[in-house]
Amino acid sequence: MSTLLTADLAVPDATTRQVLERAGVLVDGDTITAVGAAAALRAAHPEAEEVPLGEAVLLPGLINAHHHSGVLRGTAEHLPVWKWLEVHIDPMHRVLLPHEAEAAARLCYAEGLLAGTTTVVDMWRHMDGAARAARELGNRLVSVNYVGAHPDHDFFDSLDDNERMLRDWAGDDRVTPWVGLEHPFYADDAGLDRAIAMAHAHGTGLYTHCSESRDELPDWQARFGARPIVALERLGFLDAPKVALAHAVWLDEEEIAIAAAHDVGIAHAPVSNMKLASGVAPVVRMLDAGLAVGLGTDGEKENNNLDLFEELKTASLLAKLSSMDAAVLDAWQVLGMATVGGARMLGMADRLGRLAPGLRADVIAVRTDTPRMTPLIPCGRFENIAANLVHAVRGSDVAFSMVGGAPVVRDGRLLTADLRELIDGARAVVPGLFARRAALGSPDSVVP
Repeated sequence: MSTLLTADLAVPDATTRQVLERAGVLVDGDTITAVGAAAALRAAHPEAEEVPLGEAVLLPGLINAHHHSGVLRGTAEHLPVWKWLEVHIDPMHRVLLPHEAEAAARLCYAEGLLAGTTTVVDMWRHMDGAARAARELGNRLVSVNYVGAHPDHDFFDSLDDNERMLRDWAGDDRVTPWVGLEHPFYADDAGLDRAIAMAHAHGTGLYTHCSESRDELPDWQARFGARPIVALERLGFLDAPKVALAHAVWLDEEEIAIAAAHDVGIAHAPVSNMKLASGVAPVVRMLDAGLAVGLGTDGEKENNNLDLFEELKTASLLAKLSSMDAAVLDAWQVLGMATVGGARMLGMADRLGRLAPGLRADVIAVRTDTPRMTPLIPCGRFENIAANLVHAVRGSDVAFSMVGGAPVVRDGRLLTADLRELIDGARAVVPGLFARRAALGSPDSVVP
């Protein structure tokens, strides 16, 4: 049976800046088959079950292009990124158990779905549990194993773990495994070579952190004799079937040009970059160069929430402030980053990021009957839909989410799991995790 979603408004594609009034999206199975005027679709498809969403705007599901699941929210604060990793993050990875990782993923995916995120790129550990969580909750997952391919970082997932994930979950419609490296510094030469070879062998993406902090640059120079993107190009890293880099804060003009030539995707995480004092990514220059730039929340520990709508606003404001130009990175561009940009970054623009026939039916509805969406001017000189969505809306304004044609949130309530049970499950693993972390002692005794 086909389904007709109807609402007062729809924004099918941020890149066209088109706003439809009294809109409908026709869904057959997991696929969108038509987008247009609700009355016309209703008349042409009387057999369709209508889901009237009323005072709302229909959008493509948001794509969280960079995320780490976890249960460290509020416990990893007030340090710059490399010290933060040493003191807070790496020790926790040493003691993390599979059931704890799965409980964290379940809660994080629920938080994302409730805020309109239908696809999440999760760099996390024990990824079979994350995949099971995505299957249960209904979100789309690009799974990126948190790999350390170096003797000093053998407490992360291994490339063997990652290759098993690639093999066991190949062809799954909801779970798309990629090759992941926590950072090129967390891999020796053999590890780098194997990760690149795995991406080619499995025809999949290769994902890592890169150029997040200015402190990295001397280390890149010392190890590889070049800046990060130049070094990755020389290593053959950028020749993988698809490459995505998280952060990319300190790229210069040559590096941006190289990344564009290799169709590298960039995941911009402005809240995390601000919290960890990493810097301001040159997003406008990247977009001008034609790079596919998506938006990511980063993890609950470096952001403290997984509300991608907050990331939309922060991305726009940070670009304006850092350039001292109020006109840069307008609302339509930022909305595009969270939808079309994320899809392009992942090489999935033929499936995700827009409401169009033939694409997956990943659709959200944002309420418009709120103070934050008032005034509501759909068209004309004073049109304000994009500005309100970017600068005013919160994730809690999402009333409805559908992934692959299946509703997962309705009236702001998760349909696929009991949220209370997910919260309790995550809380239950915290005491043991933190007790084992405390037993490791100070960072000096933790870091080899």
